[in-house]
Amino acid sequence: MAPNFNTNYSINFSTPKRRKNLIKFIIIHYTGMKKESEAIKKLCDFKSKVSSHYFIKNSGKVLSLVPDLYEAWHAGESKWKNFKSLNKYSIGIEINNPGHNFGYKNFSSKQIISLKKLLKYLIKKYKIKFQNILGHSDIAPNRKKDPGEKFPWRELSQENLCHWHNLSEKNIYRYRKVELNSIKEKIFLKNLYKIGYPKISKDNYNKNKNYLIKSFQRRFRQNLINGRIDKECLLISKNLLKF
Repeated sequence: MAPNFNTNYSINFSTPKRRKNLIKFIIIHYTGMKKESEAIKKLCDFKSKVSSHYFIKNSGKVLSLVPDLYEAWHAGESKWKNFKSLNKYSIGIEINNPGHNFGYKNFSSKQIISLKKLLKYLIKKYKIKFQNILGHSDIAPNRKKDPGEKFPWRELSQENLCHWHNLSEKNIYRYRKVELNSIKEKIFLKNLYKIGYPKISKDNYNKNKNYLIKSFQRRFRQNLINGRIDKECLLISKNLLKF
């Protein structure tokens, strides 16, 4: 059964319609703007060249901005596994939150309840794998931080709505900040590529490597984002590849 949507039409989408079986991903964003009303306005303003399929307000109300079968403009330059330009293959969900630049805060319980309902509906309708529920920072780590370290990925995973490890965080904590040799660091990076993260470009390699590690940590080790590879990160990456 479809959730209760309110329509707030955006003209920012590509034509023609895409085939239903092209929809393979759901990308979650935060708005990163001070005011909710300004965020909605931007997503509907042709001059902005951005949009999403759905918008979740602070109240939990869900707005439908672009029909699913049209390509909304939310992912930008992006990559996951063998897929590039993920707008073509995804549904974008914006959740209102000021983000890192304007006082990043916890998502409201009403927002997360609505998000879970929406995800369950979309996953069933388009047969999307839980491994393909991603954050904007996953597919564009050198550009984006959203939805960020306060987004409840672990909570969603408990309802099979996204990918998460099954390690005891208490047990692996002792490996935090345990340094790795260069061989094991390379194994960690290879694990990230197998999971789906884009490979580090040779231009500004060290800077982009730091972005990639932080993106992984924002997603799977949310209480310490330092851009450094340690044994805890390695263990999490290995575990994620098991399922």
